[in-house]
Amino acid sequence: MVDLHCHILPGLDDGPATMEESMAMAESAIADGITHVVATPHSNSQYHFDFTHVRELRDELQGKIGEKLKIATGCDFHLNPENLGSLRKDAPHYCINQRDFLLLEFNEFSIPPSMDQTLHQIQLAGVRPVITHPERNGILRSRPERLKKWVRQGCFAQVTGGALTGGFGAGSQQDALRWIGEGLIHFVASDAHNTRTRPLRLQPAYNVVVDQFGEEKARALFQDNPLAAFEGRQLPHVPEVEDELPLPRRKRFLFL
Repeated sequence: MVDLHCHILPGLDDGPATMEESMAMAESAIADGITHVVATPHSNSQYHFDFTHVRELRDELQGKIGEKLKIATGCDFHLNPENLGSLRKDAPHYCINQRDFLLLEFNEFSIPPSMDQTLHQIQLAGVRPVITHPERNGILRSRPERLKKWVRQGCFAQVTGGALTGGFGAGSQQDALRWIGEGLIHFVASDAHNTRTRPLRLQPAYNVVVDQFGEEKARALFQDNPLAAFEGRQLPHVPEVEDELPLPRRKRFLFL
């Protein structure tokens, strides 16, 4: 399996604090059947993204773990004005394996209507947006038509493996499974942060997808599509999404 979203590098964000912890996460991934991981530290108002330092830590971890696990870098990219300015200058630094897929994280308080135009501008710049863990975002869960609109316009979406096994609550699990069934989801990733509460494991989620949707869908979400994004290729499995958008649910958030 290929994990496009994990916080495995030490001392950069709310992931592991030490290289020893990072090594333990890597060993856990290998034992789980993961062959490729993308280290995606946060880039937001709390955590500064330093590409040179990220690469140095990646090289150190890769040297320690050897050829058992292929480690690349990317970013858990928060959509704020500062980040968007940096993206225009050095987009590959933030993208998965320095290709053209970019993990995008929305906040829990506001996703303004102007986000449609922002996503379009990112695409015009040659970057392919991947919306991370929408099943854990209260705004998108209450307004799923927004996610569907963005996917229809060429964005991609990734759910968290732990959500599929119920680790983030029944509501997130149900939404993640429903969106997979509707063809809105293109990747499953661990979003791992440690070896305890947020481990670098995907096999339990893979088993859920096999049980609910079959082996072909599981291979698409855990193997074929993630490997294509890792290598900067077109995704081999992009389901059709119907043109009709559902009516919005009643709003419960301000500033939408």
